[in-house]
Amino acid sequence: MNKEKIKKVVLAYSGGLDTSIIIPWLKENYNNCEVIAVSGNVGQADELEGLEEKALKTGASKLYVLDLTDDYADNYIIPCLKAGAVYEEYLLGTSHARPCIAKALAEIAVKEGADAIAHGCTGKGNDQVRFELAIKHFLPDMPIIAPWREWSIRSREEEIDYAEAHNIPLKINRETNYSKDKNLWHLSHEGLDLEDTGNEPQYEKKGFLEMGVSPVAAPDRPTYVEIEFEQGAPVAVDGKKMSAKEIILKLNRLGGENGIGLLDIVENRLVGMKCRGVYETPGGTILYKAHSVLESVCLDKLTLHEKQKLAITFGELVYNGQWFTPLREALSAFVDKTQERVNGKVRLKLYKGNLINAGVWSPCSLYSEEIATFGESDYNQKDAEGFINLYGLPIQVQAKADAAKK
Repeated sequence: MNKEKIKKVVLAYSGGLDTSIIIPWLKENYNNCEVIAVSGNVGQADELEGLEEKALKTGASKLYVLDLTDDYADNYIIPCLKAGAVYEEYLLGTSHARPCIAKALAEIAVKEGADAIAHGCTGKGNDQVRFELAIKHFLPDMPIIAPWREWSIRSREEEIDYAEAHNIPLKINRETNYSKDKNLWHLSHEGLDLEDTGNEPQYEKKGFLEMGVSPVAAPDRPTYVEIEFEQGAPVAVDGKKMSAKEIILKLNRLGGENGIGLLDIVENRLVGMKCRGVYETPGGTILYKAHSVLESVCLDKLTLHEKQKLAITFGELVYNGQWFTPLREALSAFVDKTQERVNGKVRLKLYKGNLINAGVWSPCSLYSEEIATFGESDYNQKDAEGFINLYGLPIQVQAKADAAKK
């Protein structure tokens, strides 16, 4: 990259620790270039407060705050939900937000005639890959600046030192300096005491959880919720039609109040290391459970089992930053076909961190009470004898062949 040619940079800006210090750093190290900050609103709520004033004070020429919440919910979250995509139990909260934001970044870079795009992802994480692969899809020749791979700063403590030296206000301090990512779908916590896998997360400590409460503090009475799906996508909660975004927000509240959706895992990052993360995904956990329950009655065995296999691949693609690829698009086409009959309603009981199936109804159900009953039915049990004889024929032939060799 020829730094002399970099006159205007579009920065993925959250206002957090990393991107707060990147604006002055870019101006110091890239010829006092113009920095245009872009914040993609994917549901981080109060984190957007005061963002414009902060960006301008630290040297940005302007700030775009783009409302991506509906796009994120409809075109990234719901396709993953329908696919049942997870990565090592993780419901992909950061993973599927990044391509949504990166697409918007590329659009602003074109609009502004930028010479480069910058981001605040570290060289240890997955997000650098997710952002940059998406940018390469839309702008294959666009230079990308990743300060964490250039500067001499080596820790979040040194970032705070830099911020203090440059009079950059921060919402964190050295004692509460978790690395967090918050959006419509989840909140992640990494760092500090969580870096020791022997430490229990401080779920009961005031301020640690932001989207809900610990199961210990949840109500002693269960909460029931009914979710309706059409072609695999949620369309209503408790009989009220809503957008996907509205459904997620409502279920976040209900799930959070009941201690739903806490996950503490050591995951295998794309870059090779293991990393511990604590995730809050209350609404998402409810939706994944309800969708799975509905699929259990709507999908035939072969389709369900093949879909479960491909869900692993789907999850890995999303986690590894491969959203804008032919394979992910092909898998989404397969998933959409499987979801044509995933219609109906699921009732769940929420109780102190638990999700309990409390009923499922579908006009497309393949479950037949008449056939499955232990009572009298037209099912001919004699038919099983011939089935077992044919199904077991290879085993029987093998056993006789082995006996003949002795």
